[in-house]
Amino acid sequence: MLGSPLERRQDITLIKAVARAFRWRRMLESGRFGTINELAAAEKINSSYVSRVLRLTLLAPDIVGAILEGRQAQGMTLPGLMEPFPVEWVCQHLATASS
Repeated sequence: MLGSPLERRQDITLIKAVARAFRWRRMLESGRFGTINELAAAEKINSSYVSRVLRLTLLAPDIVGAILEGRQAQGMTLPGLMEPFPVEWVCQHLATASS
């Protein structure tokens, strides 16, 4: 469940990762880089890491908003989101409600 407005727990690491994911997606969509491997090489990081971070762009919009506002579900961390998660938004909400 997403945190209430009074519960602000901004996770700067998570916020930066979400921002990076959307920036990288824009770079790929604009054609600046043709592949994840090219992007990873330009950023000087592992392509596996880029792939896992890019998955954050598949989070439901209200979950992304909650992360940016510090209202993410308790226990929602970057390491946890680096693990496979459902791409269906309804399933994401069910998963965050049970954590």
